Amino acid sequence: MVYCFLADGFEEVEAIAPIDMLKRASVPVTTVGVGKKVITGSHKIPVTCDITTDGLSLTDELQAVILPGGMPGTLNLDADETVHAAIDFAVKNNRLVCAICAAPSILGKKGLLSGREAIAFPGFEKELEGAAISAKHVVRDGNFITAKGAGVAVDFGLEIVAAIEGREKSNEIKAQIQCK
Repeated sequence: MVYCFLADGFEEVEAIAPIDMLKRASVPVTTVGVGKKVITGSHKIPVTCDITTDGLSLTDELQAVILPGGMPGTLNLDADETVHAAIDFAVKNNRLVCAICAAPSILGKKGLLSGREAIAFPGFEKELEGAAISAKHVVRDGNFITAKGAGVAVDFGLEIVAAIEGREKSNEIKAQIQCK
């Protein structure tokens, strides 16, 4: 099970593209609305989530946590205690923690990227405290996957698929969708 957290102001493509890639790989994904079920993205697209943070259960079935970026979505994610609890649970239990665009700043502020290779949207690198800033658009270091922004959202999703289902499955999906 993968939890993708959505908060008002999230960058739509940074959530939907990874969800799509995971569903193509038959990985169960649950969208989690911060505080409510209908969350409005940064481009005013409303998305109805599967559950809210009030209904969240952190169990051994959790494989990954996804944090899309966007503004003020990232700030709204960072302000939510349940989002932080899910990140902490994932870290403690060696699960994937995946963040794109501005959202890696949440991990940086928590000190989770210190000594790791990571990337974020330009201008947010300074918030990746202690990280080695990558030149890559998508980077995996251990159980952390970070990505630069909306333009690499499909690649971000494919890297999450590779981490959960293997590189072969990720490459199969990449070929099916005609991705370079």
